Amino acid sequence: MARGNRLTMAPDRALYVGELAATGLHRHAAVALLVGLSGRFAVHLAHGRVEHCRSVLVDIGVEHVFDPCGEQVALVYMEPDAPEVQCLRPLLAREGGVLFDVAIPVGACSPMEGRLRAFDLPQLLRLPVETAAAGLDPRVARSLQALRRVGDQPWARGGLAQAVGLSPSRFNHLFREEAGVSFRSYRIWCQVRAAMTGAGPLMSLTDAALQGAFADSSHFSRTFRATFGMTPSSVLQGVAREVVG
Repeated sequence: MARGNRLTMAPDRALYVGELAATGLHRHAAVALLVGLSGRFAVHLAHGRVEHCRSVLVDIGVEHVFDPCGEQVALVYMEPDAPEVQCLRPLLAREGGVLFDVAIPVGACSPMEGRLRAFDLPQLLRLPVETAAAGLDPRVARSLQALRRVGDQPWARGGLAQAVGLSPSRFNHLFREEAGVSFRSYRIWCQVRAAMTGAGPLMSLTDAALQGAFADSSHFSRTFRATFGMTPSSVLQGVAREVVG
């Protein structure tokens, strides 16, 4: 795969390809597929567990440290309502939230690059991936889509609950049950996602913060570090960005 860091954003998924430093401890509000394109990497989990592998699936909410060990990597993030997630999460739950060496071996570069850029999970994974699996509760699915449309002001819990016809308490329970993540955590994830979508090579962190409805660049930087275990400048500086779909 050609060198150079690239970020591809799609409506219910994202792809980062390139080099990264080791992260701090963090957790995602999306299912993550991490692939070592040029070699093995390390994943640090709870209770001191460390695994070296060529690929790993990490479920929503699983705390981990990702150390690329100097290798070029690909990171695929799939939102809770992505069709593939509905069949992958039960498999992840049975394995404690992580599945190692799940991707096909990296052979010829161009087929792997094409599959990554097309988010072709059935061809990337050794696991059976059913993209026609039953979806989430329609009210939660609409809520997830609404949260990803970050405007000048993020959605308030009560306002979104009312918009989908639920009481705030019922909305809270159903959202977490269906999406696997709390409303607050997913709203923050969507703000970071929106900031990344607008963060081109020439955009400042202040501009990116405004794109994600953060108070200022410091707020964005702190939240980004908590979300990905890295500073935004270490990931986004000089990255080639593409928005599809």
